[in-house]
Formats: sequence, C-alpha cells, structure tokens
Amino acid sequence: MTDGDPVDEVIEVIAQSATEIRRGLVGRREDADAENPSGETQAEADVYADELLADRISSIDGVRQYGSEERQETVDCGDDGLSVAVDPLDGSSNLKSNNTMGTVFGIYDEPLPAPGTALVASGWILYGPITTMACARDGTVRKYELAGDERSLVDDGITLPDDPLVYGFGGRVPDWSEAFEAFTREVESDDSLKLRYGGAMIGDVNQVLTYGGIFAYPALEDAPRGKLRLQFEGNPIAYLVEAAGGSSSDGTQSILEVEPDDLHDRVPVHVGNDELIDRLEDALE
Repeated sequence: MTDGDPVDEVIEVIAQSATEIRRGLVGRREDADAENPSGETQAEADVYADELLADRISSIDGVRQYGSEERQETVDCGDDGLSVAVDPLDGSSNLKSNNTMGTVFGIYDEPLPAPGTALVASGWILYGPITTMACARDGTVRKYELAGDERSLVDDGITLPDDPLVYGFGGRVPDWSEAFEAFTREVESDDSLKLRYGGAMIGDVNQVLTYGGIFAYPALEDAPRGKLRLQFEGNPIAYLVEAAGGSSSDGTQSILEVEPDDLHDRVPVHVGNDELIDRLEDALE
C-alpha cells in the first residue's frame, strides 16, 4: 500500500476509508442521542466515521495518538511517532438536507494538543458530487479523485488563484463584532466577489482553494474564540491554505502560531488570499 512511511500510510488509510464513510452515511442521518466534547449533538454518522477512522489509524505503526472532535480524550497507540487529529465528518448537520460534508485531518509530529507548526501534513476529503481529497505535504498541495480503493491525482502543485472570486462568512450576524461586520460589508460591496456559503466549513474552504477568495468563521460576541476547533479544523486548514500560497489568521497572527492549551480549544478562522487576510487583520486591529 505504501513504502512504509507512516505519514503516507495515514493519508492512504484516510483516502481508502472515504468511500466507506460516504457509503455509511445511508441510514445514519438521525441523531445519536449523545453530544461531542464541544456540546454539539452527534449524528449516528459522526460516531460511525469516528469509530472507523480510530480503528484504522490507531493500528498504523508509527502513530502514537489518535484525536477526534468526537472524543474527549485521545486514543494512545504507542510511545512515540505521529499524532493524528481528525474531524471525522465536518458538516454532519447537513445530513438531513443531503448537502455537502467532509473529513478533515492533521498529522502532527508532536503529542496533542500541538501547535500548527508541528504539522507535517494535512488535508480534507470532500463528499461532493465526486469524492475528492486535497492534501498538503512538504509545501505542495495536491488534489485527488477517490473511487473505491483508487486515488487518482488530478491536480499537482495547487495554488490559490491570484484573482479572488468567492467569500463565505460563518456565525450569526448579530453575534459578529462591529469591526468584522464592517469588513464583511466592504467585501460584499465588491462586485468581483461572489457569496459561497453552504454550512459545511470544508466545502466553503474548498471553494476558496479552487477559486480564490476568503472564508471566515470569526470570533463571536458569545464565543470570543470562535466555533471551529484548533487541532481538528483550524490548524489543518491553515496549513493547507498556506501551502497553497494563501494566508491564515486568528485575527492577529497565523493560525499555525497559536499555542494550544487543550485538545478541544477553539480558534477564530480566517483563510484565503493574502491581500484579503491582510485587509481583515487591519480591520480587526
């Protein structure tokens, strides 16, 4: 399957599991009568995807930890090696309406919780009309189409387009800060940019990767650290977008520079073309 490199093995296992996760969504659209550590109601599909990935990733030689948005604690797999942080099913609230979802992963060379500077690879699976995987490693972003056990490279060396096209902002408008709302109104007034927001973070970020632009889930009045999780979403997304020539920010600095305190820390997430992220940071000063 691989040459024995544990990073390659983790990526391969996640890619090969994607078809089963997608197939396993059928019949698992209802709530699981349980909450994840962030207090969100789990869908049956969340639990299914998490258990499948935990079983497979934790059995890889060279992996010492498996961490998931759906688990309070990490699964300890060995004394040393890589730590893998996963959001098994991003956007599972879209299950009932049958809209886009994804799987997000980050591979760290330090124990969790770890800063984004400890990432050695990250990526996401997008369950769209076609199942695809975007993956960043060694400063290069590649995109694959996934079908069964096959992973076909369709784009090598992806970079964000120079001319941004799309934007998407999460959270309720009444909960935005005045500074962030002012920034969004400026973006909305730009006729060259189009709104793309589908309620599944990874689908919206993938639009930015494809077309250029900005995605943000900012700090909120009732959630000053935002909604998205640093280990499972913020860091992996920031790592990939920065590898593609874009920028990330928690409002003041690269997300990759944020020091974590807890496995389930949250972080404001802003990613996209450099110029837009620079403008956003200026607006939030």
